[in-house]
Amino acid sequence: MVTVTELESYEDALASYDPVMGLEVHVELGTKTKMFCGCSTELGAEPNAQTCPICLGMPGSLPVVNATGVESAIKIGLALHCEIAEWCRFARKNYFYPDMPKNFQTSQYDEPIAFNGYLDVQLEDGEVFRVEIERAHMEEDTGKSTHVGGATGRIHGAQHSLLDYNRAGIPLIEIVTKPITGAGERAPEVARAYVAELRELIKALGVSEARMEMGQMRCDVNLSLMPKGGEKFGTRSETKNVNSLRSVERAARYEIMRHAAVLSSGGTIIQETRHFHEDTGSTTSGRVKEEAEDYRYFPEPDLVPVAPSREWVEELRAGLPEQPLARRNRLREQWGVSAHDMQSILNAGAIDPIVATIEAGADAASARKWWMGELARSANESGKALEYLPITPAQVARVAELVTSGDLNDKMARQVIEGVLAGEGTPDEVVEKRGLKVVSDEGALTAAVDEAIAGNPGVADKIRGGKVQAAGALVGAVMKATRGQADAARVKELILEKLGVSEG
Repeated sequence: MVTVTELESYEDALASYDPVMGLEVHVELGTKTKMFCGCSTELGAEPNAQTCPICLGMPGSLPVVNATGVESAIKIGLALHCEIAEWCRFARKNYFYPDMPKNFQTSQYDEPIAFNGYLDVQLEDGEVFRVEIERAHMEEDTGKSTHVGGATGRIHGAQHSLLDYNRAGIPLIEIVTKPITGAGERAPEVARAYVAELRELIKALGVSEARMEMGQMRCDVNLSLMPKGGEKFGTRSETKNVNSLRSVERAARYEIMRHAAVLSSGGTIIQETRHFHEDTGSTTSGRVKEEAEDYRYFPEPDLVPVAPSREWVEELRAGLPEQPLARRNRLREQWGVSAHDMQSILNAGAIDPIVATIEAGADAASARKWWMGELARSANESGKALEYLPITPAQVARVAELVTSGDLNDKMARQVIEGVLAGEGTPDEVVEKRGLKVVSDEGALTAAVDEAIAGNPGVADKIRGGKVQAAGALVGAVMKATRGQADAARVKELILEKLGVSEG
């Protein structure tokens, strides 16, 4: 096994070789039932509680295709600019593994439902890279194996294994790219940007939540190297089930350096699957990769072919949402933000929350401010995605409204958000419970200002002498006296008026 210390530097690797990638992304569809039976797909059930003779592969059981799964597959294909097959079949992919109760996976082989498409992805600097799509096909997921004992959590070295077939039969769409060439040193960045854009597209279609951390979207990173100026692809490795955008990029980068080290030392790349390790950013060998003929594909005899009518396909095409890249460009112009800022918003997963907050009545600047500031910080601390924080866009819009109206200042608004996230109620309920409201009574503010001036005569003299910036100390004294509930800008105005000094 090649270890981290034996890697070739990234720069040296790219000086001698051109990377070639192929990305296979599995998307778990958000249907209510499995692909070929009526078992529920809801998460959280007891192990093996959501199974039946069909998804357990019992003799004599007959599958039936999930129509919503087919519809979702067509939508994905159309959104990827694919051709949609007028007629296609399912096939049996035969192999033995404990999490495959039937000893074959119902999939599609040479007749996918969607093929020959593309997806344009935008890199960090704004460059657009087109990724060609080979196919998108329907299949079913496998069960879940839990290997108990041993140090790695994998089957090697485990004392025993537990099998849960609740996931067996859940609808999957596998999206396979054509070989990605020409990316050069940016290949890992292209891989990450492609998976990110694909995830945005899947979510926009509403066919899956595409939460990678929950396994709803997984990427297999195929990578090979060919000598600079060459035309023949090298032997590829396939890093399986990578489940985060960052890991997709790291896996591709690592494999480029590993392949280069092996080839430069006169070694031979083995076609194999590999495991990615989050803690080290490295990959290790899995198993020698089978070729297609090893799976003994043949048409599924228990399922009729799928033949979507052209009218249905065009009806689905007409209902497609705006492409995520086009939508981001439109929003960027509307919001008046830079390409870099929009990329940051995308990376934070804040686009949809910001849009919803604006729709709830907030202005764009305020919506961005709270989602990309206080709420992004809370999401990072809690390890949750922004959209899963316990606060709604309407509540964020209400906080922004209270700030705009002068009822809250920014400091108090942050406390209100903190209260909402802590489950203390709506923004108005948190304001009431915590006694948060800007002191707008001019009499009370004037009294606090007079007290601050009287208590700090030296500072007052400096302000009278022209050092307006010294007013910050008096503003701080007033804010302390009012428990942070005064409008700082108005306090400063009153201080300068009292001392007979102009802001300019």
